[in-house]
Amino acid sequence: MKAIILNEAGSIDNLQLVDIAKPTIKNNEVQVKTISLSVNPVDYKVRANDGALNWILGADRAAIIGWDLSGTVVEVGDAVNDFKIGDAVFGMANFPGKGNAYAEFVAVPSAQLTLKPTNISHQEAASAKLAALTAWQTLVEKGNVKKGDKVLIHAASGGVGHYATQIAKHLGAYVIGTSSAKNREFVLQNGADKHIDYTTENFKDKVSDVDFVLDTIGGDTILKSLDITKQGGTIVSIASSNLSNEELEKAKSKDVNLSFLLVQSSGENMFQIAQLMERGILKSHVSKTFSFDEMGEAHLYLEKGRTVGKIVVNT
Repeated sequence: MKAIILNEAGSIDNLQLVDIAKPTIKNNEVQVKTISLSVNPVDYKVRANDGALNWILGADRAAIIGWDLSGTVVEVGDAVNDFKIGDAVFGMANFPGKGNAYAEFVAVPSAQLTLKPTNISHQEAASAKLAALTAWQTLVEKGNVKKGDKVLIHAASGGVGHYATQIAKHLGAYVIGTSSAKNREFVLQNGADKHIDYTTENFKDKVSDVDFVLDTIGGDTILKSLDITKQGGTIVSIASSNLSNEELEKAKSKDVNLSFLLVQSSGENMFQIAQLMERGILKSHVSKTFSFDEMGEAHLYLEKGRTVGKIVVNT
């Protein structure tokens, strides 16, 4: 099978397209013939940084990165009862860990997959994994966002942001999204009640008494967000696991629940996301697609940091 391997961290030149043997599956796994893959910021960060590569994948080389996939079941483990050969499935494989998704065939624990709704494409399904799961686990499981809450989503036009906007609106929240002016209509179309142009406006001057903030940016975003979060509110960052003492102390003084979230693979959460997609409540925006041998170009495109929605690689 075709696969893209990485022997050491570095530039896109380190992504090598090779022919290797298909993976063997364990009793609790299924083998998926991939049709579409989604690329996330963590992909290029792991590719480029040796520390990140070792943290996520361990020291074994060659490594196959990638986690988001959609495709067809071609083999089923003896202990698997939920799927059969021919099923269209999607999921996020073994994150954080060895997902091995940059390949034509991937062995995935069945508990990390769900059936793909028939009314969405493999490209749309491939997009709704790490980013959509992050949005779901942040808003629903960690943030407990509910009807009537005021929610601020930073970078609302991005991969996580565009799903988070839709999910927060579905939960009944009043949603404020930040982006550049050119993406204003996209953010509003996804359900945001208010848009803030971060290039010309300071969100601290435009919003106050927020119940929940999703930080997807890092930098000084948390400190600024603490100024507009109400007492007892919540801020979840997905940008940095190293919360500073200044941030933690300020959060404590304001009685704000501040934490970092690293998304986890979950077939149960994927099922919930699939239901929303089947009902048309949650939609993926695929801004650009690449072929498998253009994986390096996909990384470079995403690294620019201006992607609206998601990008997809078709195998």
